[in-house]
Amino acid sequence: KDFSLSSEKDAHASDSDENLERGNWSNKADYLLSMVGYAVGLGNVWRFPYLTYQNGGGAFLIPYTLMLALAGLPLFFMECSLGQFASLGPISVWRILPLFQGVGVTMVIISTFVAIYYNVIIAYALYYLFASFQKVLPWSDCFSWADEFCSKTRLISDCNATLDGEIIHANYSFITSNNLTCINDTINYKPVQFPSEQYWNKVALQRSSGLDETGNIVWYLALCLLLSWMIVAAALFKGIKSSGKVVYFTALFPYVILLILLVRGATLEGALDGIEYYIGKQSNITKLMEAEVWKDAATQIFYSLSVAWGGLVALSSYNKFHNNCYSDAIFVCVTNCLTSVFAGFAIFSVLGHMAFVSERPVSEVVDSGFDLAFVAYPEALSKLPVSPLWSFLFFFMLLLLGLDSQFATIETLTTTIQDIYPQMMKKLRIPITLGVCILLFFLGLICVTQAGIYWVNLIDHFCAGWGILIAAVLEIIGIVYIYGGNRFIEDIEMMIGKKSCFFWMWWRMCWFFLTPVLLVAILVWSLVTFSTPTYGSVLYPAWGTAVGWCMIIFCVIWIPIVAVVKICKAEGNICQRIVSCCRPTANWGPYLECHRGERYSHVVNPQKEKEHEIPTVSAFTYFR
Repeated sequence: KDFSLSSEKDAHASDSDENLERGNWSNKADYLLSMVGYAVGLGNVWRFPYLTYQNGGGAFLIPYTLMLALAGLPLFFMECSLGQFASLGPISVWRILPLFQGVGVTMVIISTFVAIYYNVIIAYALYYLFASFQKVLPWSDCFSWADEFCSKTRLISDCNATLDGEIIHANYSFITSNNLTCINDTINYKPVQFPSEQYWNKVALQRSSGLDETGNIVWYLALCLLLSWMIVAAALFKGIKSSGKVVYFTALFPYVILLILLVRGATLEGALDGIEYYIGKQSNITKLMEAEVWKDAATQIFYSLSVAWGGLVALSSYNKFHNNCYSDAIFVCVTNCLTSVFAGFAIFSVLGHMAFVSERPVSEVVDSGFDLAFVAYPEALSKLPVSPLWSFLFFFMLLLLGLDSQFATIETLTTTIQDIYPQMMKKLRIPITLGVCILLFFLGLICVTQAGIYWVNLIDHFCAGWGILIAAVLEIIGIVYIYGGNRFIEDIEMMIGKKSCFFWMWWRMCWFFLTPVLLVAILVWSLVTFSTPTYGSVLYPAWGTAVGWCMIIFCVIWIPIVAVVKICKAEGNICQRIVSCCRPTANWGPYLECHRGERYSHVVNPQKEKEHEIPTVSAFTYFR
């Protein structure tokens, strides 16, 4: 029976698309905003400002910019070009080098782990968002849930004072009863917890004593997690056609909120003190002599741009073949970095005011990660007039920053399924997308138990670390040294046009030497400085650390497994088999025949499938 092309195209493809089988972005803005939303995430708000403050203020921008140019941008450009050239996802694109197809599998598995816990963080933001709809913020004071250690102010325990010409050391009650004054720099404070910290631990998380004590599922966090997955599923039900429209709001509105928070923060007393701690009255250039500063800069750039997660390849695979992926890569990378700097001003201006109101140095209210997002900054916002409004805006911003990163992560998984089972995705895209979200929701329930925060921290500590670095190192080595860097440049020129040798000089230096060396250095440094995971002062049990190692091993074990499977299925002696697996497959090249030209005129149609049949091959059959 004869079918028209329109009946064969994917559910998220339209008649105006260049690629009727896979579909394309409706327009370039959809793609760029999706890429910006993917790259700009929670780390830009809760990690970069803290690293800048910690590593010499404004001086930190020097290694940060250098690492962007040497490590971040070259990998980003490579992945965008790779996905766009082949119009394939992170696993199928390794037709370029079958021996390394396990690298793509590793990327997808790590993205799956990250999707599980990242949506839990979005659930936290949703919970705080709903909690902000109250006249008085529930973490603004020590209410009924607080214990005796809760206090809005620091309580003096003891200090030195002068009595009858002699310096004495006494508790504060004795000092006050005798009308004495504490000597500066001798004051010791009682160990107290601020209301926002106790609210986070006792109410929001209902946190247990450690990973050993799982406790119950926190029902309201489970409902928030379900809602976050429903939002993701709704945004992706038509793939890039629907998510490409949603990101107009989720990617752009956080900038509006950041601007509002910055303007409000800049008008507060003490804001200047906070900003001076961020950038520094006088940047500490001597910090650049410390290796740790350069390592922090490289690591932040690497994780902030989301390279080696598979998402950049997946999103770029829906571009039209002659799209200028070079200018896109530069635009997204620069936007991502400028957002980080901009967010720092908004965060530190409000933290400076908090320090001023609570009469503490800024260094005591500054934090990163969960403590910044759910303890320090909410505490600062609770001290502002009309605090529920500012709290709502902040957590709404966190929600949006998390969601558009999550959209791209799930799109990575569905793109992988589409490349393996194209016929099935044409007929069942919506049920499959829904099924993926439901499955990941149930897998994430462990993260909304009373020990949930320990699991979130454990997955982040292991899966979002070395696995990505290993994948990135093998990716650049495989493409540049085995497939051929110059050959890959010729592929890019088929898309963006011929460029001069001077144009490629920088990229060759980075791809062939600088970027691989930097990535290996970061990987080795991370291994050498490894420490067992902790959450605050809570140590993980030995079995918890073992589970973390099992997760990372499960992520990277597919690299040698797939390589062995490929070699076993090849023909000839062992050397011939390895050489064969280091060559592109017969169907490697541009997806559409009209783009192949003379260089790829021999390519077998990548989608030679039996018409209208859903493949029933196993995973290992796919790796042939």
